[in-house]
Amino acid sequence: MLGPAKGGASSSSPAAAAEAGQGTPPSKKPIVMLVIGMAGSGKTTLIQRLNSHLHTTKRAGYIINLDPAVTHMPYDANIDIRDTVKYKNVMKQYNLGPNGGILTSCNLFATRFDQVIQLCEKPRTPALEYIVVDTPGQIEIFTWSASGAIVTELFASSFPTVVLYVVDTPRCVNPQTFMSNMLQACSILYKTKLPMLLVFNKTDIAHHGFALNWMADFDSYSAALEADATYAATLSRSLSLVLDEFYTNLRSVGVSALTGAGMDDLMTAIGGAAEEYEEFYVPDLQQRKKAKEGKEQSRQAKEMEALRADMEGTSVKVGRGESGGGGGGHDGGSGGGGSSSSSSHGGTAAAGTGSGVGREQIGGVGAALGGTRVTTPGLRGVVGLGEASEAMQEGEDGFDDDQFGDA
Repeated sequence: MLGPAKGGASSSSPAAAAEAGQGTPPSKKPIVMLVIGMAGSGKTTLIQRLNSHLHTTKRAGYIINLDPAVTHMPYDANIDIRDTVKYKNVMKQYNLGPNGGILTSCNLFATRFDQVIQLCEKPRTPALEYIVVDTPGQIEIFTWSASGAIVTELFASSFPTVVLYVVDTPRCVNPQTFMSNMLQACSILYKTKLPMLLVFNKTDIAHHGFALNWMADFDSYSAALEADATYAATLSRSLSLVLDEFYTNLRSVGVSALTGAGMDDLMTAIGGAAEEYEEFYVPDLQQRKKAKEGKEQSRQAKEMEALRADMEGTSVKVGRGESGGGGGGHDGGSGGGGSSSSSSHGGTAAAGTGSGVGREQIGGVGAALGGTRVTTPGLRGVVGLGEASEAMQEGEDGFDDDQFGDA
C-alpha cells in the first residue's frame, strides 16, 4: 500500500541550504527526473549516485521506483511499486510472461497514481527540490504503454519534469548502436514532448567525446561507417542527416555512475532543462487545456441542443394525441346520435333516457384508443377491445351513465 515517505529527505534547515546556495524556495515546485534507458545502461546505479549526491550536497530528494521486477536496489525508495503490486502474483493470476507481468503491474499501479502525486505535493520541511523516478528496464514498457503515458502526463502537469535518457557509452562506440540509441531518444522526445537530457553513462570506461563529435559533425559519423558497406550502414548514414536538427537542440552530459564523475554538470544541465520546461512546455500545456475545455463546451452545447429538439418533438406528439382524443369524443357524440335515430325507428326505450348516448361515447373513446368503430346501433362496443366491451357491459349492469354524458 502507498504510505508515508520512508526517508530520503535531508534534515538540514532551509536557511542553511539557502546560505550554501543550494536551497530551493518553499514555494518552488520540485523538479521531476524521469530516468529512462535501455536495459543495462546503468539507470539504477545512476539513481543511487544521484541519491548520494543529493545527500552530500544537502538537497531534499524523493525517490520513486516503478520497476516491479527489480530484485535488489542499492537505495531506499520513498515510494516503491513493489509495496503495492506483487509482480509474480500478477504473472500467475493472469498467466503472463515476464514482460506482460511488468506491463500489467505498471498498469495496475497507474490506477492509483493520484495518491503518488498527492504524496509528492505534501508540504515538507525542508521543501523537496528533486523527485527521481526509476522506470522499468524494458524501455518500451514504460514509454509506449498506457501506464507510462499516465505517469508522464500526471507528473508533467503538476511539476517541472525532465526526461533523462541514459546511454550506455561503451556500447555506442559502434556507429549503428549509437544510431539506435539516438532514434530511441528521438521517439521518446516526440512522445513525451518534454525537455530531454542525454546522459552518457559509464564514461569511466569510454569517454563520450566521440558521440558528441558524431552529433556535431556528419562527416565524422559518415567516416566511422566507411568500413561497413551493408544496407544498415547506409541507412544509419541517411538517418544521421535526418537527426541533424534533433542534435542541435539537445542537451547532453557525460557521467560515471560508478565514480560520480560529472554529477555537478548533470545537476546544472537538469536546472537548464527545467527552465526550458517553464518556457516552452507550460504555455503548450495551457493551450492544450484551453482547447480541451473548448471541445468540452462545444460537446455540451450540442447535447443541450439535441435535448431541446427531443423535448420539442415530444411536446408536439403530446399535442397531437390530445387533439386525437377530442376527435374520438366527437365520434362518440355522433355515435350517440346514431343510436338515438336507431332507437326512434326501433322503438327502443333506452335511447329516450339518454343512456344510449353515454354508451356510444364510451365506444368513441375506445375507437380513439385504436379499435374499429362500429356504426351498427345494436353493437355498443369496439371490435377488438375486449376491455372496452366489458366496461360497456358493466355500464348496462350498473354504471351511472350520467357521468359520461357530461364528458
